[in-house]
Amino acid sequence: MPRRVIGYNSSVGLKNLLLYITNNEPESRHEPQWDIAFFVINTLAVVFGGMYLAYIGEWHWIPFLIIEYTWAIDTMRHNRP
Repeated sequence: MPRRVIGYNSSVGLKNLLLYITNNEPESRHEPQWDIAFFVINTLAVVFGGMYLAYIGEWHWIPFLIIEYTWAIDTMRHNRP
């Protein structure tokens, strides 16, 4: 009998697992309340992160922060009805 790893369905396959984690399935299985929390946390991170980077004089990192934020928001809304 094969050993079963708790919390991971090994019959899913790596490709399907990655599609689920990145929310790129044809129909999303992620819960809306997690999307709201994700949006709030990412928005706070980009605002306060940008303020911090400006404060310490590392202005050149702010575009990367914005790019990461827009990528995260796009991933969140991907495949929403």
